[in-house]
Amino acid sequence: MRVGGGLGLGGIAIVVILSLVMGEDPLRVLSQIQGTASEAPAPRTSGSGEADPELQFVQSILGDTEDTWDALFATEGAQYQRPKLVVFNGATQSACGFASSAVGPFYCPGDGQVYLDLSFFQELEQRFQAAGDFAQAYVIAHEVGHHVQNLLGLPRQIQAARQRGTPMEGATGLSVRQELQADCYAGVWAFNAQQRLDWMEPGDLEEALNAATAIGDDRLQQRGQGRVVPDSFTHGSSEQRVRWFKRGYEAGSPAECDTFRAKQL
Repeated sequence: MRVGGGLGLGGIAIVVILSLVMGEDPLRVLSQIQGTASEAPAPRTSGSGEADPELQFVQSILGDTEDTWDALFATEGAQYQRPKLVVFNGATQSACGFASSAVGPFYCPGDGQVYLDLSFFQELEQRFQAAGDFAQAYVIAHEVGHHVQNLLGLPRQIQAARQRGTPMEGATGLSVRQELQADCYAGVWAFNAQQRLDWMEPGDLEEALNAATAIGDDRLQQRGQGRVVPDSFTHGSSEQRVRWFKRGYEAGSPAECDTFRAKQL
Protein backbone atom coordinates (compact mmCIF):
# COMPACT_ATOMS: atom_id res chain seq x y z
CA MET A 1 0.00 0.00 0.00
CA ARG A 2 1.45 3.36 -1.04
CA VAL A 3 0.73 6.37 1.14
CA GLY A 4 2.20 9.82 1.26
CA GLY A 5 2.50 12.59 -1.31
CA GLY A 6 -0.66 14.27 -2.49
CA LEU A 7 -2.82 13.23 0.44
CA GLY A 8 -4.53 15.84 2.62
CA LEU A 9 -3.87 15.70 6.36
CA GLY A 10 -6.58 16.03 8.92
CA GLY A 11 -8.41 14.26 11.63
CA ILE A 12 -11.29 11.81 11.68
CA ALA A 13 -12.84 8.94 13.24
CA ILE A 14 -15.60 2.21 17.44
CA VAL A 15 -13.23 -0.76 16.84
CA VAL A 16 -12.92 -1.44 20.55
CA ILE A 17 -11.10 -4.73 20.25
CA LEU A 18 -9.39 -5.19 23.57
CA SER A 19 -12.58 -4.63 25.56
CA LEU A 20 -14.18 -7.49 23.64
CA VAL A 21 -11.30 -9.77 24.52
CA MET A 22 -11.98 -8.98 28.15
CA GLY A 23 -15.65 -9.78 27.66
CA GLU A 24 -16.86 -6.20 27.91
CA ASP A 25 -19.38 -4.32 25.79
CA PRO A 26 -17.36 -1.54 24.10
CA LEU A 27 -20.28 0.89 24.09
CA ARG A 28 -20.83 0.30 27.79
CA VAL A 29 -17.14 0.74 28.48
CA LEU A 30 -17.17 4.15 26.85
CA SER A 31 -20.30 5.25 28.68
CA GLN A 32 -19.37 3.88 32.11
CA ILE A 33 -15.67 4.59 32.41
CA GLN A 34 -15.59 7.91 34.22
CA GLY A 35 -12.99 9.66 36.26
CA THR A 36 -10.29 12.26 36.03
CA ALA A 37 -7.21 12.35 33.85
CA SER A 38 -4.81 13.28 36.63
CA GLU A 39 -2.47 10.43 35.68
CA ALA A 40 -3.06 10.67 31.94
CA PRO A 41 -0.51 12.24 29.63
CA ALA A 42 -1.73 15.24 27.70
CA PRO A 43 -3.27 14.22 24.36
CA ARG A 44 -1.16 14.78 21.27
CA THR A 45 -3.08 16.16 18.32
CA SER A 46 -2.37 15.65 14.66
CA GLY A 47 -0.47 18.91 14.47
CA SER A 48 2.43 17.64 16.60
CA GLY A 49 5.18 15.14 16.02
CA GLU A 50 4.85 15.09 12.24
CA ALA A 51 8.23 13.40 11.97
CA ASP A 52 6.75 10.25 13.52
CA PRO A 53 6.25 7.77 10.63
CA GLU A 54 3.32 6.06 12.35
CA LEU A 55 1.60 9.37 12.92
CA GLN A 56 2.25 10.41 9.34
CA PHE A 57 0.67 7.16 8.15
CA VAL A 58 -2.43 7.72 10.28
CA GLN A 59 -2.70 11.30 9.03
CA SER A 60 -2.37 10.16 5.44
CA ILE A 61 -5.15 7.60 5.77
CA LEU A 62 -7.38 10.04 7.61
CA GLY A 63 -6.62 12.69 5.02
CA ASP A 64 -7.69 10.37 2.23
CA THR A 65 -10.90 9.45 4.01
CA GLU A 66 -11.62 13.17 4.02
CA ASP A 67 -11.19 13.26 0.25
CA THR A 68 -13.55 10.31 -0.11
CA TRP A 69 -16.30 11.55 2.18
CA ASP A 70 -15.99 15.14 0.95
CA ALA A 71 -16.88 13.87 -2.51
CA LEU A 72 -19.61 11.48 -1.39
CA PHE A 73 -21.34 14.08 0.76
CA ALA A 74 -21.08 16.61 -2.07
CA THR A 75 -22.99 14.29 -4.41
CA GLU A 76 -25.90 14.58 -1.95
CA GLY A 77 -25.61 18.34 -1.75
CA ALA A 78 -24.13 18.22 1.75
CA GLN A 79 -20.82 19.26 3.27
CA TYR A 80 -18.67 16.77 5.13
CA GLN A 81 -17.59 18.02 8.54
CA ARG A 82 -14.06 16.94 9.33
CA PRO A 83 -13.48 15.88 12.92
CA LYS A 84 -10.31 16.14 14.94
CA LEU A 85 -7.79 13.40 15.59
CA VAL A 86 -6.41 13.02 19.12
CA VAL A 87 -3.33 10.83 19.45
CA PHE A 88 -2.64 9.94 23.08
CA ASN A 89 -0.31 7.81 25.14
CA GLY A 90 -1.65 5.59 27.90
CA ALA A 91 -4.94 7.31 28.71
CA THR A 92 -7.05 10.28 27.79
CA GLN A 93 -10.17 12.21 28.68
CA SER A 94 -12.92 12.64 26.11
CA ALA A 95 -16.55 13.73 26.09
CA CYS A 96 -17.34 10.00 26.41
CA GLY A 97 -15.35 9.77 29.64
CA PHE A 98 -11.91 8.72 30.78
CA ALA A 99 -10.39 5.93 28.69
CA SER A 100 -7.15 4.00 28.76
CA SER A 101 -5.31 2.43 25.88
CA ALA A 102 -6.90 -0.91 26.83
CA VAL A 103 -10.15 0.33 25.32
CA GLY A 104 -8.51 0.51 21.88
CA PRO A 105 -9.13 3.14 19.21
CA PHE A 106 -12.52 4.76 19.61
CA TYR A 107 -14.73 7.45 18.19
CA CYS A 108 -16.60 9.69 20.60
CA PRO A 109 -19.83 11.11 19.15
CA GLY A 110 -20.00 13.57 22.06
CA ASP A 111 -17.08 15.60 20.75
CA GLY A 112 -16.81 14.28 17.20
CA GLN A 113 -13.22 13.13 17.65
CA VAL A 114 -11.30 9.93 17.06
CA TYR A 115 -8.89 8.82 19.77
CA LEU A 116 -5.91 6.63 19.00
CA ASP A 117 -2.94 5.32 20.93
CA LEU A 118 -0.42 4.40 18.24
CA SER A 119 0.80 1.44 20.30
CA PHE A 120 -2.50 -0.26 19.41
CA PHE A 121 -1.17 -1.16 15.99
CA GLN A 122 1.55 -3.29 17.58
CA GLU A 123 -1.20 -5.05 19.53
CA LEU A 124 -3.14 -5.58 16.32
CA GLU A 125 -0.16 -7.28 14.70
CA GLN A 126 1.25 -9.24 17.63
CA ARG A 127 -1.86 -10.27 19.55
CA PHE A 128 -4.37 -10.57 16.74
CA GLN A 129 -2.01 -11.61 13.94
CA ALA A 130 -3.44 -8.89 11.71
CA ALA A 131 -0.32 -7.32 10.23
CA GLY A 132 0.11 -4.84 7.43
CA ASP A 133 -0.56 -1.24 6.54
CA PHE A 134 -3.95 -1.97 5.09
CA ALA A 135 -5.06 -3.81 8.23
CA GLN A 136 -4.31 -0.60 10.10
CA ALA A 137 -6.04 1.46 7.43
CA TYR A 138 -9.16 -0.70 7.80
CA VAL A 139 -9.28 0.02 11.54
CA ILE A 140 -8.95 3.75 10.94
CA ALA A 141 -11.56 3.74 8.17
CA HIS A 142 -13.95 1.85 10.45
CA GLU A 143 -13.71 4.67 13.00
CA VAL A 144 -14.33 7.13 10.19
CA GLY A 145 -17.45 5.14 9.45
CA HIS A 146 -18.70 5.89 12.96
CA HIS A 147 -18.07 9.57 12.36
CA VAL A 148 -20.15 9.42 9.19
CA GLN A 149 -22.91 7.72 11.17
CA ASN A 150 -22.75 10.51 13.72
CA LEU A 151 -23.06 13.18 11.02
CA LEU A 152 -26.10 11.38 9.63
CA GLY A 153 -27.78 11.32 13.05
CA LEU A 154 -27.56 7.59 13.64
CA PRO A 155 -26.78 7.75 17.39
CA ARG A 156 -30.05 9.57 18.02
CA GLN A 157 -31.95 7.01 15.98
CA ILE A 158 -30.35 4.17 17.89
CA GLN A 159 -31.21 5.80 21.21
CA ALA A 160 -34.84 6.17 20.11
CA ALA A 161 -34.93 2.51 19.05
CA ARG A 162 -33.49 1.44 22.42
CA GLN A 163 -36.22 3.37 24.19
CA ARG A 164 -38.77 1.46 22.11
CA GLY A 165 -37.27 -1.79 23.39
CA THR A 166 -35.04 -2.81 20.49
CA PRO A 167 -32.09 -4.76 21.97
CA MET A 168 -28.56 -3.44 21.61
CA GLU A 169 -26.70 -6.72 22.01
CA GLY A 170 -27.18 -9.99 20.18
CA ALA A 171 -26.48 -11.28 16.69
CA THR A 172 -29.11 -8.97 15.17
CA GLY A 173 -28.96 -6.20 17.77
CA LEU A 174 -28.47 -2.52 17.14
CA SER A 175 -24.82 -2.59 18.15
CA VAL A 176 -23.95 -5.27 15.59
CA ARG A 177 -25.85 -3.43 12.87
CA GLN A 178 -24.03 -0.23 13.74
CA GLU A 179 -20.61 -1.88 13.64
CA LEU A 180 -21.26 -3.77 10.41
CA GLN A 181 -22.35 -0.56 8.75
CA ALA A 182 -19.07 1.06 9.82
CA ASP A 183 -17.25 -1.92 8.27
CA CYS A 184 -19.21 -1.39 5.06
CA TYR A 185 -18.33 2.31 5.07
CA ALA A 186 -14.67 1.30 5.45
CA GLY A 187 -15.06 -0.77 2.29
CA VAL A 188 -16.65 2.21 0.52
CA TRP A 189 -13.60 4.28 1.40
CA ALA A 190 -11.20 1.59 0.17
CA PHE A 191 -13.00 1.39 -3.18
CA ASN A 192 -13.02 5.14 -3.74
CA ALA A 193 -9.42 5.56 -2.63
CA GLN A 194 -8.34 2.88 -5.09
CA GLN A 195 -10.29 4.51 -7.91
CA ARG A 196 -8.66 7.85 -7.18
CA LEU A 197 -5.10 6.83 -6.40
CA ASP A 198 -4.59 3.28 -7.69
CA TRP A 199 -2.49 2.73 -4.57
CA MET A 200 -3.38 -0.80 -3.51
CA GLU A 201 -0.70 -3.42 -3.88
CA PRO A 202 -1.06 -7.21 -4.01
CA GLY A 203 -2.14 -8.47 -0.62
CA ASP A 204 -3.56 -5.19 0.66
CA LEU A 205 -7.20 -6.25 0.46
CA GLU A 206 -6.36 -9.55 2.12
CA GLU A 207 -4.78 -7.63 5.02
CA ALA A 208 -8.03 -5.77 5.60
CA LEU A 209 -10.09 -8.95 5.39
CA ASN A 210 -7.71 -10.69 7.78
CA ALA A 211 -8.14 -7.86 10.29
CA ALA A 212 -11.93 -8.03 9.95
CA THR A 213 -11.77 -11.78 10.55
CA ALA A 214 -9.48 -11.41 13.58
CA ILE A 215 -11.84 -9.04 15.38
CA GLY A 216 -15.12 -10.84 14.78
CA ASP A 217 -17.11 -11.47 17.95
CA ASP A 218 -17.05 -15.23 17.49
CA ARG A 219 -13.27 -15.28 17.04
CA LEU A 220 -12.66 -13.02 20.03
CA GLN A 221 -15.07 -14.88 22.29
CA GLN A 222 -13.62 -18.26 21.38
CA ARG A 223 -10.16 -16.95 22.13
CA GLY A 224 -11.08 -15.07 25.29
CA GLN A 225 -13.57 -17.41 26.96
CA GLY A 226 -13.40 -20.65 25.00
CA ARG A 227 -16.97 -20.48 23.68
CA VAL A 228 -19.13 -18.38 21.39
CA VAL A 229 -22.21 -16.60 22.76
CA PRO A 230 -24.14 -14.94 19.90
CA ASP A 231 -26.57 -13.33 22.35
CA SER A 232 -23.72 -11.14 23.57
CA PHE A 233 -22.40 -10.12 20.15
CA THR A 234 -21.69 -6.40 19.78
CA HIS A 235 -19.70 -6.16 16.52
CA GLY A 236 -20.71 -9.16 14.41
CA SER A 237 -19.07 -12.44 13.50
CA SER A 238 -15.88 -12.68 11.48
CA GLU A 239 -17.86 -13.79 8.44
CA GLN A 240 -20.27 -10.86 8.77
CA ARG A 241 -17.52 -8.29 9.17
CA VAL A 242 -15.70 -9.57 6.12
CA ARG A 243 -18.89 -9.73 4.08
CA TRP A 244 -20.00 -6.19 4.86
CA PHE A 245 -16.54 -4.74 4.24
CA LYS A 246 -16.48 -6.53 0.89
CA ARG A 247 -19.98 -5.29 0.11
CA GLY A 248 -18.87 -1.70 0.60
CA TYR A 249 -15.70 -2.28 -1.40
CA GLU A 250 -17.49 -3.92 -4.31
CA ALA A 251 -20.31 -1.36 -4.45
CA GLY A 252 -18.35 1.78 -3.63
CA SER A 253 -21.55 3.43 -2.43
CA PRO A 254 -22.79 4.06 1.13
CA ALA A 255 -26.31 3.39 -0.13
CA GLU A 256 -25.40 -0.31 -0.09
CA CYS A 257 -24.55 -0.20 3.63
CA ASP A 258 -28.02 -0.09 5.20
CA THR A 259 -27.51 -2.82 7.78
CA PHE A 260 -30.50 -1.60 9.77
CA ARG A 261 -32.98 -2.67 7.09
CA ALA A 262 -31.09 -5.80 6.09
CA LYS A 263 -33.07 -8.97 6.82
CA GLN A 264 -29.90 -11.03 6.85
CA LEU A 265 -26.71 -9.72 8.35
